[in-house]
Amino acid sequence: MVRAALLGAGGWGQKLLTAVRGSSHVQIATALTRDPAGRRDLTEKFGITLTADYNEILAHPRIDAVIIATPHSQHAAQIALAAKAGKHVFVEKPLTLTKVSAMRAIDACQAAGVTLAVGFNRRCAPAQIEMKKRIAAGEIGALRYLEGHFSGPISHQIASGAWRTSQVESPGGAMTSRGVHMLDSMIDMAGLVTEVAAQSLRAHLDVDLDDTTAALLRFSGGASGALTTLWGTQLLWRLHVYGEKGSLEMRGDNDLTAFDLEGKPVPHSFAAIDKERAVLEAFAQAVVAGVKFPIAPEALVNNVAVTEAIAGPAKLKPVKL
Repeated sequence: MVRAALLGAGGWGQKLLTAVRGSSHVQIATALTRDPAGRRDLTEKFGITLTADYNEILAHPRIDAVIIATPHSQHAAQIALAAKAGKHVFVEKPLTLTKVSAMRAIDACQAAGVTLAVGFNRRCAPAQIEMKKRIAAGEIGALRYLEGHFSGPISHQIASGAWRTSQVESPGGAMTSRGVHMLDSMIDMAGLVTEVAAQSLRAHLDVDLDDTTAALLRFSGGASGALTTLWGTQLLWRLHVYGEKGSLEMRGDNDLTAFDLEGKPVPHSFAAIDKERAVLEAFAQAVVAGVKFPIAPEALVNNVAVTEAIAGPAKLKPVKL
């Protein structure tokens, strides 16, 4: 059993608390919050202790790990302090906001010999696991192209006054909240991204965030692809991977369709799981087994580097016709 402290007890933090309730692999024993006295409801609901002092958590001998669900800009410093204190780290995506800070976070965890995991929960999704297995088995042959789309409606995440409504915390539109998940899935299938060009703009939102973001990608395995992430449209998760012998399309976590070269579809459905519980339990199992990086460090850095590029230097210069 891995005993953990949760940093950030907001909406997503409480989702994680709910997910691991009763788990035999990981227990969240305490939570860091700015106002412990005002959050006694968390103690009553989840049976955890509360503190406003991160140093208290770092010094606690019975806390094995930290689970970080704080604003993105805080991740790098919190990871470094946890590693220095010998605490294993699970951090919600994105790992950090810059390639340089991501590399420093990884270096800190390597130097301390602690496990570092990032909350890419769709690696636990049944359809994605099956897609990767079929690609590895050569079912669709060499990969040619990947289409990834993860979008959704305007939500509390970009409500006026929320911390996510900031170009600092949410560069590249919906990349840090949605797009990085799809990017990780594409990296999982096709290898590291070697080139990126992008367009990210604000067309509709009333807050200062881009709402329409798209990128063209090249992968180390030879495939190319396109990634789209939008605020203010229907909820959609779609990853379509094309190979020389056919293709595979994942819609949501539990549905995968295989296509032959004639386009004949063969659908497959899988039983739903709790992805948040699964990814946190996988982290705990990695800690116990001594696995330092459940996802390869270079993949974690690559995800941050691509997101950073989409938000700035990779933006296309439109050609007026």
